[in-house]
Amino acid sequence: MKKKRSLLMAVMVLAAACLFGCGKADSSGSDGSSGDSSKEGKTYKVGIVQYVDDASLNQIQQAIQKELDTQGKELGVTFDYKDYTFNGQADQTTLNQIMADLVSDEVDIIIPIATPTAVVAQSATEDNQIPVVFSAVSDPVSAGLAESMDKPGSNVTGVSDALNTEAIMELILAGNKDTKKLGLLYDKSQDSSKNPIEQAKAFCKEKQIEIVEKTGTTNDEISLAADALVAAGVDAVFTPTDNTVMIAELAIYEKFANAKIPHYCGADSFALNGAFCGYGVNYEELGTETAKIAADILVNGKKPAETAIKTLDNGIAMVNTETASAIGLDYSSFKDLCEEVKETKTAEEFE
Repeated sequence: MKKKRSLLMAVMVLAAACLFGCGKADSSGSDGSSGDSSKEGKTYKVGIVQYVDDASLNQIQQAIQKELDTQGKELGVTFDYKDYTFNGQADQTTLNQIMADLVSDEVDIIIPIATPTAVVAQSATEDNQIPVVFSAVSDPVSAGLAESMDKPGSNVTGVSDALNTEAIMELILAGNKDTKKLGLLYDKSQDSSKNPIEQAKAFCKEKQIEIVEKTGTTNDEISLAADALVAAGVDAVFTPTDNTVMIAELAIYEKFANAKIPHYCGADSFALNGAFCGYGVNYEELGTETAKIAADILVNGKKPAETAIKTLDNGIAMVNTETASAIGLDYSSFKDLCEEVKETKTAEEFE
């Protein structure tokens, strides 16, 4: 009888020890850091799709990739974007094919750069709900990408490069308080240009400034539009964050400089390609913030539908000193209207 009791006690002790051991393993797995540690060493496939090759979008793409590398090291994961980075070359058919390929490759997230790319990404992920984190979309709500800026409401969120048009108008008047005729140069098909152009028109109407409006959808058309603005005798030219004009900038900046007409644009990168002044979002910072949101969604499980769309307002004016010298324009007063005034020179090739 004593032997049976001793055997029973031994079995009970052993069972308790096993139960205790299992309990310890479970409790350590529920530690606050387990969510991150469970994903250490994991590789995420990140699709990055650029709308077209231009200075602004190149800056964004490079910043996204750089920050993904940084985030990967900090979080102990790998973001594989090298095999999934593409350029749509501003072609709808190409963009559609790229998105279809990314879906087929079962990427974990898609980062489209610029509004047209984001719209295609949204359509391609409607059924599969692959997260989409866009970069450089000026008006996400009007583009149909989000229900609101605070709560996008779907698998799509990101970072907007919404422009402070009034601030640029004030810079134009600071550069020449006697501005009587303003040229508007843009591509009507670019969603990013619609609101800023309407805002510029409203500002000029209030200030009794005459508007001369010229548009184009190709390099040649933009070049002809620039010639027309010079012939019209405008005092200055305004272009929003327009990719079509950005691509053509290297071909038109000398036309304006030779005519002593300052070209004000909605991104600092325009100045790198010869425009007198670019004002607005710092695209390197825009790309960095985009990558941070993507990492947060992938690693920490944040939901795009509940992730507010981020906006940046750096208040930085980038002045091309070579163009300023050619025009003979004093921009010293800009410092009173901007958080910072930076200077640059024309880069014929910008990557």
